[in-house]
Amino acid sequence: MTRSLPSRRQVLQTLGAGAAVAAAPAVLAQSGWPSKPIRIIVAFPPGGLTDAYARLYADQVTQALKVPVVVENKPGAGAVIGIDALVKSPADGYTLLMTTSGTVWQNRVLYTKLPYNLDKDITPIAVFPSGPLVLGLAPKVTAKTVAEFIEQAKAKPMNMGTYAPGSYPHMVADQLNRGAGTKLTSVHYRGESPMWVDVASGQIEAAIGSYQAFATVQPRGVRPIGVTGPYRSPKMPDVPTLTEAGMTDRLVTLEGGLPLIAPAGTPERVLQALSKVVVEGANSERAAKLRESFGIPNKPKNLAETRKDWEREVPVWIKLAVDLGIKLD
Repeated sequence: MTRSLPSRRQVLQTLGAGAAVAAAPAVLAQSGWPSKPIRIIVAFPPGGLTDAYARLYADQVTQALKVPVVVENKPGAGAVIGIDALVKSPADGYTLLMTTSGTVWQNRVLYTKLPYNLDKDITPIAVFPSGPLVLGLAPKVTAKTVAEFIEQAKAKPMNMGTYAPGSYPHMVADQLNRGAGTKLTSVHYRGESPMWVDVASGQIEAAIGSYQAFATVQPRGVRPIGVTGPYRSPKMPDVPTLTEAGMTDRLVTLEGGLPLIAPAGTPERVLQALSKVVVEGANSERAAKLRESFGIPNKPKNLAETRKDWEREVPVWIKLAVDLGIKLD
């Protein structure tokens, strides 16, 4: 079989593309960015998946861009405190934020008034996947399946832990109350760790959160009965999805994530550079181990794909929040 040689024009185009990639750091250096430490605000306490991703990414940025990166946890008020700190910072690439998708997607309709405009004040860099979230029950709850849990929660009031107001578990609990007639009261925590501790001790009956955080209390008798999203957790292949368990609501088929965002107006070249670190860093051994420990099979996408997903998915999540009619203020 013969193989045609590339034309001179194709060779020049290829060399030009390679030169452009190689020149990218030089272009950034000439622009003066980055020339000082970068701050990543985390809208949740240490110990959860959001914080773990932020610290991993901080180290990757330091290695790639040769500047120190500081992670600053600012939890509280359903991530309002952290997001407010971000949008009040200059749009210069030196302040970023990691949070959960609900706090920047649904919160624009869950709150009547916010100190910022989520449609105008932020811009996405990446969305780190969270993988299937686990619905776990306290040892004192006798239900072995989702159907049994729903029947028990219809018969008597129960508490469902959430890691923030307006979060995925908050919406699931509200959906169950409206659709199935359960008597679930959402109990909001500032992150996952204290939530799961209270499930293990029996202070609350159920919670939904990441696999790794759930796994810390599984030895204490907390049982998984279902996972959110369109596929089973690689860590618990025998545990059905909530859809497989009989829940028909669109909400439980969706997979949220952990957005890395910047203030609106951050220069495009800076966003591209920060996104490149995300994509290349996702292939590192440390990133693979983090995803494996949390039962996350997929990787974050590049900036263009992230923007497409953002435009497509945000309206879906907003409509679900509007349909539920939840208000947090």
